[in-house]
Amino acid sequence: MTDIKPIIDFLSCETPDAWVTWALDNEALLLLDHANCEKKAASTALTLMYRYVGDYEMMHKMSRLAREELRHYEQVMSLMQKRGQAYDQITPSRYASELRKPIRTHEPGRYVDTLIVGAIIEARSCERFARLAPHLDPELQQFYESLLKSEARHFQDYLRLAQKAAGTESIESRVQLFLARERELIEQPDDTFRFHSGVP
Repeated sequence: MTDIKPIIDFLSCETPDAWVTWALDNEALLLLDHANCEKKAASTALTLMYRYVGDYEMMHKMSRLAREELRHYEQVMSLMQKRGQAYDQITPSRYASELRKPIRTHEPGRYVDTLIVGAIIEARSCERFARLAPHLDPELQQFYESLLKSEARHFQDYLRLAQKAAGTESIESRVQLFLARERELIEQPDDTFRFHSGVP
């Protein structure tokens, strides 16, 4: 299995056990929201490619990321279909919208912060796949373990691109600001289960 120690070291907290129990009690909802997250991740990558043209490294990495996320989306859909699970419309969690609130409105700050948020979301997704995998049925466990490598790479790509966009300015203070906000969202109670929700 992919070593996720760099992910654990990066994030400000690990997923609480209470969320893992909540997820295992809501496996169908877990898969449905997971599918939506993959679709949103692909959309975010495409948005960056459209908004910030000119950086060939970023555009290549986001193009690859979008393709991978859409492939994951197809894989989750296939699992749902195989299990006879309906694909219903559900509301997104507050996680991403709340995490994005401190993003600066001017450039290049907006670009740098958006990339940092992307790194954090990918890191948390990777950490949650690893936390869930040992508790799942063999098919789902194998699938979630297969996602770890690409999610870990996505996290690293986003973070490197953020530092590149910031130039000589360190991004550390911005990273810590968003990580602190992310920890609040992960550890605070939520009334609705989602893949990135807090605890029940």
